[in-house]
Amino acid sequence: MSTATESAKPHILIVDDDTEIRDLLSRFLSKHDFRVTTAKDGRDMQQALKDWKIDLIVLDLMMPGDDGLTLCRQVRADSDIPIIMLTAMGEDVDRIIGLEVGADDYIAKPFNPRELSARIKAVLRRTTAPPLTPAVEVDSESEEKILFEEFELQPATRTLKKNGEDIVLTAGEYELLIAFVEHPRRVLNRDQLLDMARGRAAIPFDRAIDVQVGRLRKKIEPDAKVPTLIKTVRGGGYMFTPDVRRA
Repeated sequence: MSTATESAKPHILIVDDDTEIRDLLSRFLSKHDFRVTTAKDGRDMQQALKDWKIDLIVLDLMMPGDDGLTLCRQVRADSDIPIIMLTAMGEDVDRIIGLEVGADDYIAKPFNPRELSARIKAVLRRTTAPPLTPAVEVDSESEEKILFEEFELQPATRTLKKNGEDIVLTAGEYELLIAFVEHPRRVLNRDQLLDMARGRAAIPFDRAIDVQVGRLRKKIEPDAKVPTLIKTVRGGGYMFTPDVRRA
């Protein structure tokens, strides 16, 4: 294989104190079109980051010395390299803490290497794809109202009304609705929706988008079981169908 072809592959850094996990992931990912470098601790990780252009870090949470959260903070202090956290703990609080310090995704041990490979590809797509240009710019400080169907969205107060009556939205539901309103009649896949919502609200993973869409449908659709406002596009994602206008 040519050096040029090899260098074109995404370069993944595996940081884990478990030798077996490092070796397993290195072999598996190398067979699936990734370049792989491994590190057993924070010192090795920092050296690898100096020596190589790393495209994504797979970082174990529980390690002797500096743990994964500390190392994640260190990386985030001066870099936007995507990070997927590994942990033996499945508690939501650990996932939330990991996301708060800058992790892009989270997977609990034990896991199938194929799932990790899929997560890596999804995060790389999300972090390297050019952003969509909004068809409707939503200014959270403007008094302007956004109208669709019988709904009135007021970004300044983060409120939604239907025929004058308030509809209570969670932060995640609101940010998802903003993503739809800004891109009406365009097919948006899970990665795009996740990218548009992250940083504003904690919708941590792509499949959580499906759950959030389901909740939003229950609040705005005439019949959530037969949605007409947020349509599912087979193999593509979701499309927000109403005309969106300003008031």
